[in-house]
Amino acid sequence: MTTLESTPAAPTVGFDLDMTLIDSRPGIKAIYLAIAAETGVPIDADLVVSRLGPPLEQEMANWFPAERVPEMVDRYRALYPEHAIEASLALPGAKDAIQAVREAGGRTIVVTAKNAPHARLHLTHLGIEADEVVGGLWAEGKAEALRAHGAQVYVGDHTGDVRGAATAGALSVAVTTGPCAAEELQAAGAHVVLSDLTDFRPWWEDYRG
Repeated sequence: MTTLESTPAAPTVGFDLDMTLIDSRPGIKAIYLAIAAETGVPIDADLVVSRLGPPLEQEMANWFPAERVPEMVDRYRALYPEHAIEASLALPGAKDAIQAVREAGGRTIVVTAKNAPHARLHLTHLGIEADEVVGGLWAEGKAEALRAHGAQVYVGDHTGDVRGAATAGALSVAVTTGPCAAEELQAAGAHVVLSDLTDFRPWWEDYRG
């Protein structure tokens, strides 16, 4: 079994997507504003994008009764390609972090609560080349994909990502580009906390060294 301290010759590193590799807030905000306009339901889109991470269904349940959540999730996903792909940007250091793993002979896997087709659209649009993309997994559920792909490290911005790494027995690297502060990530059990992915390569080279 791989331990947290081991550094295999060809490591696999997992990355979260939203607010770890990409800033998807502008596009997601636009979708919620469109849904509010269509339905007449007041939605605080700024509040929504301040807490990205958990599954879409959980957020929709804050604004719609349970019986309408599946309908609104479907509508959100229908609007997503038009509103969210071009509006989202790569976060600083995202491409270099992927490249750093590749230069070490490793593989990268994106594991996200977002559905996989939309995640792939983002990565293609931004020119971020991950080896695998697995969608629809959140928090401890991410361990399923991390274990399946043998990930030794998982990088994310949310305490849910920290829990997912812990469940998989992977080293948790957290970045403070999302809704969780460094202290919160540390308290959740993150092994490493970075300001953003521009700090990943120096940390990675030290870890590998």
